[in-house]
Amino acid sequence: MSLPPLVEPAADLTIDEVRRYSRHLIIPDVAMDGQKRLKNAKVLAVGAGGLGSPTLMYLAAAGVGTLGIAEFDTVDESNLQRQIIHGQSDVGRSKAESARDAVHEINPYVNVILHETRLDTSNVTEIFSRYDLIVDGTDNFATRYLVNDACVLLGKPYVWGSIYRFDGQASVFWAEHGPCYRCLYPEPPPPGMVPSCAEGGVLGVLCASIGSIQTTEAIKLLTGIGEPLVGRLMVYDALEMSYRSIKVRKDPECQLCGKNPSITELIDYEAFCGVVSDEAQQAAAGSTILATELKSWLDRGEPIELVDVREPAEWEIVRIPGARLIPKGELPAHLSELPQDRRVVLYCKSGVRSAEALATLKGAGFSSAVHVQGGVTAWATQVDKSLPVY
Repeated sequence: MSLPPLVEPAADLTIDEVRRYSRHLIIPDVAMDGQKRLKNAKVLAVGAGGLGSPTLMYLAAAGVGTLGIAEFDTVDESNLQRQIIHGQSDVGRSKAESARDAVHEINPYVNVILHETRLDTSNVTEIFSRYDLIVDGTDNFATRYLVNDACVLLGKPYVWGSIYRFDGQASVFWAEHGPCYRCLYPEPPPPGMVPSCAEGGVLGVLCASIGSIQTTEAIKLLTGIGEPLVGRLMVYDALEMSYRSIKVRKDPECQLCGKNPSITELIDYEAFCGVVSDEAQQAAAGSTILATELKSWLDRGEPIELVDVREPAEWEIVRIPGARLIPKGELPAHLSELPQDRRVVLYCKSGVRSAEALATLKGAGFSSAVHVQGGVTAWATQVDKSLPVY
């Protein structure tokens, strides 16, 4: 569906801006009016990572007058494979500051506002209210539902994108004209069911493909041209080089944007999405050890069975010496192989999957089993710093 422009045009363009945006100005659909609307627009990018990088760079190049960057992380070397707004010299820097500097290098006429804080229920409404459009490039479900709910309650549209390995998705959610994110995904998946990019990986260039779609949709919404992805989900398969458009209908029974909404204010999104399941939390209570404790056990020759529950590709990158690999999804089929005469110690990358696996073991009668808090990342940062952190 065609929608009216999201913002009013600015009063004028300077001579320098006319020269800079001349390739836009000669497109009849954009022209002077559209470029003035871009100049007058205020867009917030949630995240300056894989999707935020191309989004911020192309929105800056397009001439969006004000760009907000909501990002609290620092640049890590593992980011550089896909987060192209940052460079080697930015490692260790604030991502928000690094992104700001890159934006200004691309277009000095853009006003950049930094929000170097974690978005939560205490600040999201105030931050979002300053902008015309939100572009969501986050990779965790709690923040996705927070962004969606805040936008619906504020009556704002947002452009959403998601990536994993070779697959990407993008859509525009605007409850006034179509579905919201909850219409598509009413409930988050069970904790540990869907691995993050940090756990499952992502083809770096996939970020450019989905980020470019997000930027295109943002420009269309701001200027009122074309038919935005409202009510449609774009699915991209990089291996097959195929795009599919799936119709998404507004759910009249949606808890947030339906006829009789039961969600009328922001909620506890960490609890809603569950960092780990209740079963995993119960299993981990009193059965969690530190990486340094594991090191002491190994040094003393304690009789333990060390099990890595990550995926084989992660195992190839880094592992704790003496461990055996049994991916979490395969653990139930291998319970009979685990010893009953010594303690089973589980670990993953960060401790989430191992807590879920621990619940499986406890349920199968391995009462003495424990898992390692922080997983192999804690081992590499606290015990053996020569190992890579991925």
